[in-house]
Amino acid sequence: MTNTTLTPQKLAPPGRGRRDRKAAELEARTRAAGDRLARYSSLPGSQVLQDVRATPQGLRHDEAAHRLEQHGANVVAHERAPRWYTQLAKAYVNPFIAILVLLDIVMLWQWTQAAEDEPFDPGIAILGAMVLISGALRFWQEYRSGRSAAALRALVTTTTAVQRRDGRGDRPATVELPMDQVVPGDIVRLAAGDLVPADLRLLTAKDLMVAQAALSGESLPVAKADTRTHDYGQSVTTDPVEADNLCLMGTTVTSGTATGVVVATGSDTYFGSMAGSLVGERPQTSFDTGVRKVSFLLIRFMLVMVPVVFAINGFTKGDWNEAFMFALAVAVGLTPEMLPMVVTTNLARGAVAMSRRKVVVKRLNAIQNLGAMDVLCTDKTGTLTEDRIVLDRYLDVHGRDDTEVLEHAYLNSHFQTGLRNLMDQAVIDRVLEAEEVVVDARFTMVDEIPFDFARRRMSVVLNRNSLAATAEAGEHAFNEHCLITKGAVEEVLALCTHMTDRGQRVPLTAELRRKVTRTAEDHNRQGLRVLAVATRTLPAERTAYSVADEAELTLIGFLAFLDPPKADAARALMALADKGVAVKVVTGDNELVAARVCADVGIDVGEVVTGARIDRLDDAELRALVRTTTLFAKTNPVQKARIVRALQAEGHTVGFLGDGINDAAALRDADVGISVDTAVDIAKESADIILLEKDLMVLEQGVEQGRTTFGNTIKYIKMTASSNFGNVFSVLVASAFIPFQPMLAIHLLVQNLAYDISQLATPWDRMDPEYLRKPRTWDAKGIARFMLCIGPISSIFDITMFLVMWNVFGANSEAHQTLFQSGWFVEGLLSQTLVVHMIRTRKIPFIQSRASLPVLVMTGLVMAFGIVLPFSPLASALSMEPLPMSYFPWLIGVLLTYCALTQVVKTWYIRRFSTWL
Repeated sequence: MTNTTLTPQKLAPPGRGRRDRKAAELEARTRAAGDRLARYSSLPGSQVLQDVRATPQGLRHDEAAHRLEQHGANVVAHERAPRWYTQLAKAYVNPFIAILVLLDIVMLWQWTQAAEDEPFDPGIAILGAMVLISGALRFWQEYRSGRSAAALRALVTTTTAVQRRDGRGDRPATVELPMDQVVPGDIVRLAAGDLVPADLRLLTAKDLMVAQAALSGESLPVAKADTRTHDYGQSVTTDPVEADNLCLMGTTVTSGTATGVVVATGSDTYFGSMAGSLVGERPQTSFDTGVRKVSFLLIRFMLVMVPVVFAINGFTKGDWNEAFMFALAVAVGLTPEMLPMVVTTNLARGAVAMSRRKVVVKRLNAIQNLGAMDVLCTDKTGTLTEDRIVLDRYLDVHGRDDTEVLEHAYLNSHFQTGLRNLMDQAVIDRVLEAEEVVVDARFTMVDEIPFDFARRRMSVVLNRNSLAATAEAGEHAFNEHCLITKGAVEEVLALCTHMTDRGQRVPLTAELRRKVTRTAEDHNRQGLRVLAVATRTLPAERTAYSVADEAELTLIGFLAFLDPPKADAARALMALADKGVAVKVVTGDNELVAARVCADVGIDVGEVVTGARIDRLDDAELRALVRTTTLFAKTNPVQKARIVRALQAEGHTVGFLGDGINDAAALRDADVGISVDTAVDIAKESADIILLEKDLMVLEQGVEQGRTTFGNTIKYIKMTASSNFGNVFSVLVASAFIPFQPMLAIHLLVQNLAYDISQLATPWDRMDPEYLRKPRTWDAKGIARFMLCIGPISSIFDITMFLVMWNVFGANSEAHQTLFQSGWFVEGLLSQTLVVHMIRTRKIPFIQSRASLPVLVMTGLVMAFGIVLPFSPLASALSMEPLPMSYFPWLIGVLLTYCALTQVVKTWYIRRFSTWL
């Protein structure tokens, strides 16, 4: 079939972004594959065989080899881990690292141009070390996590049973082949437990049940069949997942047997059509966007301030070479050069903490995105539910619990000789776990009428043993056989002429038939899968029974099954809600089942939106809809990805938790994609984080870790940016009015280095509990506002110290500039370090909130270093001199007043802008 209308160019015009084109490509490929499969579903099997040039006996080996060469291996496109050297290079792609490298090069050049006896500038080595360590930390953590994720993949080669022939007239033989060698036209044999190796059109099927959760999200296996009658295909369907006579790559056979002809392999399969569009560069997340905005904000400040400092110093002092060196030092001082290292250390520490909770972090940036996440989209199966089928209720015809229904259902499931499906096993487990009835010893098997797709029911015929018959029902019961039928409500009801009402067998009138049908429908609307149970008593005259004997049945009741909610799901959702994370369920399962599960775990569903409705909406309409919708049902991969993008367009940071093929596109588009170790490979490759346990409580802990990581990062940025801005502002004032340099370039570099060393402990700081309750995102405007409001406070006290040094200590000429510079160096370093404790919390420091021990120790050591340095042997090398003892009371007074004013301004700032960090 040709598909000229569904090109990515037509779906996404040239003006649209790369992400939209990728989404359009996915939609085009998926629709084209779906249309092609829908056509095969509608054709007779003989026509399908003719189209793919195959026979029911299978391909010859030489034909298969030629097709393998023609179509390629049966593998789907997947994202390969980058080479280690590529990953290492990417670890250094960062705007701040670029600035640090540029400054380092300029400093190195300046040193090479200086006199031969000029000592090597230690700042060159320091900046270079910061760059190397930051990139190396990021590379090592992501490389190690990538290897851990790769180790989660199964290392065994999966094979499949294929019919092949040696020559034209030879009889076919079934051979086990690796899945990547399956080609179009192959005849594949399926049995319980098999992974479907390619897209198949069924030719024969018996009792076939297929688990399609990876594609559709539906928790229960679905029945599949070959064509109905006279080898005609079924009616045309636009969704190949729903086609009865198609089995798609990536699904699993749970019971029954079948043969099918391969109609598509590799990237041409429905699965492959999704995978092909998911390889390549990933879309930008909120972390990437936020870091870029903050980086360029700080760069713009530097580009404005540095030329001003250079010009003022050059004009007022007349030494342009010295002015250039000082401006360069200011540039280093303004640049939060530890930012890449602090961010990477924060993220790496978060990754290590999460690994202890059985979480593999593949991409470090995902940790911050997890903390910023305010909407989590999740599938239902296995996340909110236990991903297993249980018998929830056993009901009489009026909808009341009835153990007699459970007894008969147990006998039906226990005595059948075919492969039990999940609902049979659920009935047996219910009896064995509860120990409510033990009835199988009272009966012996006579015959069974197996399940088939057309009838949608199965029956067993039992004989009461003589002891039970005598004790319970008299001698005549020994001469009777009991036929027990269990199956789809419509099919079983159609065969019933009577029903059991309060122990009495009564005729099933039209009115009663409507009532019992309503009982079943009521439970269906509650999201339960309902089966009917009926019986018939027959004379014990024969041992062989047929479908014709399934007549004149007596309806005794119903069985209601569900995939039960996890015990801790409601608690986990409440914990996420307390953290400001809204949970939206996006599932391929039907709306009734999904709504029932959501109600059970405490999610207020409201209006349910289906995939079919989403297809009718444009992007603007979908954006309006996602604001108020909690449950999206019957969604396909394209629709899931659209929902994620619509939420992001509304300003949300979106997480997506999924494990199926149909989740891969949404996992990739989300700000943070979360999968599990049991997920299909494409889901794990698309995810940023892999949970070794599919547990929402682990996610809640991850959210808290992400917010702690972000909080410590933003804490460093705001502290450093505001204090650096204040220092430079002080330099500008001093340069304009003081006839000498207020601080030498080496002083600025040492001060900056000492402060940065104190900040190495920031990743180990704690965050106030109140901060962790809300999602946190990058806010470049907020950082700029913070710098302008808080930074100048330090300048007030710097200028105060200038006046003290000038007037009190007489450091008012070039002859005494060393004393002036030493006094300002100590005050500047101590105020910059002490303010860490003021800014790290919105509370009163040391009283209402205390920093962690590493932060207390590091800031204390750096402050001690600043006080001791002018008295040390290094003082003369750094052009410093000892300070008089009378200086220190002034220093204490300035610092205490500085802290008090900062606390006052902080209180005003929080009231004015309702934020701090």
